[in-house]
Amino acid sequence: MPNGYADIARADSGRDKSQLMVNFVLNGVRRACRAPADARLVEILRDEFGLTAARAACDIGRCGACMVLSGGRPVNSCLIMAWQLEGGEIVTAEGIDASLEGRVVKAALTAENAFQCGYCAPAFVVTLTALFQEDRVADEARIRRALEGNICRCTGYHSIIRGALRAGEMLAEQAGDNA
Repeated sequence: MPNGYADIARADSGRDKSQLMVNFVLNGVRRACRAPADARLVEILRDEFGLTAARAACDIGRCGACMVLSGGRPVNSCLIMAWQLEGGEIVTAEGIDASLEGRVVKAALTAENAFQCGYCAPAFVVTLTALFQEDRVADEARIRRALEGNICRCTGYHSIIRGALRAGEMLAEQAGDNA
């Protein structure tokens, strides 16, 4: 039984390190990389592509700091293995500006000073972008449900919720302007 990080690292060193070639779309660009089958997406994003907005925090899918979009759905990248990426489409916080919803969410959260330290901010942006792509008129209850997988230790969530509600208002206004 491991007693600490050193023991866990030693136990982990026995993992199969055979490499596989993975082809997927990352932020709208076809990409390929060679990685161990059991490499986590958060590691691949950070180590292979230099994309650091997805944070390697809890490593067990509880905090949401590593959130990305996979096929348009928010997922914890610490739970996605390299072998699961083949042919997929991943959008990180670095690529979120490609969507109107992503740009609006970022602007609304900024306007509400939604974050203090900023560590969790990219994951909240990704999650809210997915929500508003699915439901542009999401109410506060729906927003809160969507954010259940994201943890922020600084804000108390009030400013994040205000920012999300503002994003919904801004998207509704833009939809009205386009009608």
